[in-house]
Amino acid sequence: MSSALYRLGRSAFRRRRAVIAAWLTLLALLGAAAGLFMTQLDNDVSIPGTESQQALDRLAATFPEAGGTSAQVLVVAPDGADVATDDVAAAVADAAGAFADVDGVRAVTDPFDTETPGGGQVSDDGEAALLTVQLDGGGTAVGDDVKEELRTLAADLDAALPDGYEATIGGQLYAQEFPGLTITEALGVLVAFVVLLFTLGSFTAAGMPLVNALLGVGLSTVLVLLATAVTPITSTTPLLSLMLGLAVGIDYALFIVSRHREQLGAGLDVEESAARATATAGSAVIFAGLTVMIALVGLSVAGIPFLTTMGVAGAVAVGIAVLVSVTLVPALLGAAGERLRPKPRRRARTRGRAAAATATGSSAPAPSRADVGDAPDLPAHHNRFFAGWVRVATARPWVTVVLTVGGLVALALPALDLRLALPDAGVQPESSSTRVTYDRISEHFGAGANGPLVVTGSIVTSDDPVGLMEDVADELRALPGVADVPLATPNASIDTGIVQVVPETGPTDEATTELVHAIRGMHDEILAEHGFDLAVTGFTAVGIDVSAKLGAALLPFAVFVVGLSLVLLTMVFRSVAVPVKATLGYLLSVAAAFGVVTSVFEHGVLADALHVSRLGPVISFMPIVLMGVLFGLAMDYEVFLVSRMREDYVHSGKARASIATGFLGSAKVVTAAAVIMVAVFFAFVPEGDINIKPIALGLAVGVAVDAFVVRMTLVPAVMQLLGDKAWWMPRWLDRALPSFDVEGEALHRELALASWPGDDDVVVAARHLRPAVADGTDEVDLAVRTGGVLVVRAEEPARVTGLLLTLAGRLEPLAGDLKVDGLVLPVRAAAVRRRAGYVDLRTEGVDGLAAAVAERPRLLVVDRTDVVTHAADRARVAALLRRAVDGGVAALVLGAVGAPGAAPSPDDLLPAAHPVTTLAPQDAAAARA
Repeated sequence: MSSALYRLGRSAFRRRRAVIAAWLTLLALLGAAAGLFMTQLDNDVSIPGTESQQALDRLAATFPEAGGTSAQVLVVAPDGADVATDDVAAAVADAAGAFADVDGVRAVTDPFDTETPGGGQVSDDGEAALLTVQLDGGGTAVGDDVKEELRTLAADLDAALPDGYEATIGGQLYAQEFPGLTITEALGVLVAFVVLLFTLGSFTAAGMPLVNALLGVGLSTVLVLLATAVTPITSTTPLLSLMLGLAVGIDYALFIVSRHREQLGAGLDVEESAARATATAGSAVIFAGLTVMIALVGLSVAGIPFLTTMGVAGAVAVGIAVLVSVTLVPALLGAAGERLRPKPRRRARTRGRAAAATATGSSAPAPSRADVGDAPDLPAHHNRFFAGWVRVATARPWVTVVLTVGGLVALALPALDLRLALPDAGVQPESSSTRVTYDRISEHFGAGANGPLVVTGSIVTSDDPVGLMEDVADELRALPGVADVPLATPNASIDTGIVQVVPETGPTDEATTELVHAIRGMHDEILAEHGFDLAVTGFTAVGIDVSAKLGAALLPFAVFVVGLSLVLLTMVFRSVAVPVKATLGYLLSVAAAFGVVTSVFEHGVLADALHVSRLGPVISFMPIVLMGVLFGLAMDYEVFLVSRMREDYVHSGKARASIATGFLGSAKVVTAAAVIMVAVFFAFVPEGDINIKPIALGLAVGVAVDAFVVRMTLVPAVMQLLGDKAWWMPRWLDRALPSFDVEGEALHRELALASWPGDDDVVVAARHLRPAVADGTDEVDLAVRTGGVLVVRAEEPARVTGLLLTLAGRLEPLAGDLKVDGLVLPVRAAAVRRRAGYVDLRTEGVDGLAAAVAERPRLLVVDRTDVVTHAADRARVAALLRRAVDGGVAALVLGAVGAPGAAPSPDDLLPAAHPVTTLAPQDAAAARA
């Protein structure tokens, strides 16, 4: 992958104008399409298959008056006054008629009309009256024009009331307000720019990640809006995708630009540096993006449509951020050119002058350099702050582990009180009409009046439907937690009945959830006694079922994420201890984030400062979304930090010394990335939508904890304790798992071998090559030029076949260097396999050779020529080999089993006038053609 990204980065650099124009054109086209085809966002949260949703769907068909959404208009008298005056009753009656004339309104209940089912809703204290407006369909099926007309009529009623009386509108219809962006979110981007400026030291460099992120979120946002034409999408989804796309888009570009600047500082050519930065940092970006995307798409394990849509939208935003980063960033690097090359530091200039003075005989002292821990070879330019950080973290590793784990556990303890629910109108801003109405209803009618339950069932078999409904209502009134049963009635066709149950507690209260379970627990009893097959539904019951389903999905999703984490990190680091440590650290970060969210939204810690309008449960899908997103981000920091430690360990063999060098090689960039993430996420907290606010806070805390406490403090301490054991891995597991080259080691190898063997005419070149066969001690040096033939012969079949499979790219060598047609193996094994044909005459026969020759490979490898003993068959093989050479095969490799000189010999198969090299692998001899 790093080789492909290297070529992609170089291509984008050279065609920078076309790349930039292509992305901007795509954004314009998608934006225009979204403007033409997008529809309204959908705030209906439902889960098909739950009891409440099934009952609600039945009501929409059999009892539409009770199946749609509703608005509530509350009339309140001054303190001590009576709301039931003639003037008030007349104004309310007129308003009820006006409400009934609005398109989409199915029924209006006058609080002073006691003859109508559901009417007579005057509070016990006589100070408030509640008018209910029932509409067709769900909340989002009601257009903004209808909502605004209802608001206007409520304002007209308020104006028509006597002095001191007030009318406000709220209810389920207005419980979910569509979120928007505020200046606070823009401040997060400003903080990100300041951090980028300090990190990269250049306005041009600092602007690139922002341009990259803004283009990415622009594309993802218009795609989400365009998707509304084909599927329902909640209003939270675009905000979530924007928040994620903005954060990862900045970070991913930062990693590439930072690597580019580092390489320019080392004197690398601009184009070469851009290509290498795309290949190395870009590989890590792709891995990081894939982990986030897999985790987000994994939200579908919950089986909840709206959550699956959110996850897919978030994954698309991250995927676009990755694609833009590995294409647009190298194009921008090309546009910037030499302007991004860092200026020599003052210390470096001083050191250069000192070196020059020494060369001319001066006795100026050489500059001193402080070492860190047991790593004496740290570059002088490393920040002393991070050097001190890693020294403190690893000096007493057990103390560091105990303190950090203990602190994170303490931070996570409040999460034991975490409660989940779908938010109602009570979480709206206190100044909004919806919130005022909600609070006043709670004050005068009780908290349960804001979320009444609807109990419904079939009454087809009853000969006294009205009496049946009254009997069921009496049964429900006797339940603990029921404040009132104001309505019990059959529908017009006498086949379905409903009972409205007002709980004593609010919609998101645990006692209300217990009441729903208690009513459902009466199902069999009421069915047997009254023949009423009850089901509980309504806005409150739907919210309870959604929360329960989400809570049940949390454990399977956690298992999915943890398992994925272990597998991916094992592939990357070729270690057992590192993935286990990384996964446990991730779980600590998640727990700490849950604990802080619980402290703020349920216990009230800093609630006023963060503009939390009401304490209580957090939105149901917060934990599962937070776990998915934080998983990917935690893996980012693990990869960028520990991969540098692994890289240094591979080169030095010193496990503990590599902790400090690897830490200092990546700590600055990881710190900047984490600060940017925290700033972007936290910007959505103070003025954010109530649905996104706990998610944003959890992500901000989770990223801060994971980056600074877990990855940059706990990880070095644990690695210090483990030493060499940190990189142990069973051989069988190493062979079983595929390799994921995150740090571009394959590219480094290709670049190192770019000038070898120094002859463009060589098709196959091997140096100290050890095929993975027999005892693994064979060592081969060879070079086969264009038109040459290599004959490999040995008495042991495994030695012949193993070497031939290695040369054909089918088997990975144990050690040494190998190039086939200019491609380094095993790095470019897939490309070599496309260019090299391999035929085993023992199993495929002469027909197999004919098929391979017809594909016109660059290198043709033919094994077990010794099994072709019939003269006609050998003549046919010889003809096919001649045809292969005439058709463009650059070189032939033939294998035979038997002692040198033994019959049959492959010599009579060879085309004439071609240089031949004979090789016996067991001799470990060098052969040159």
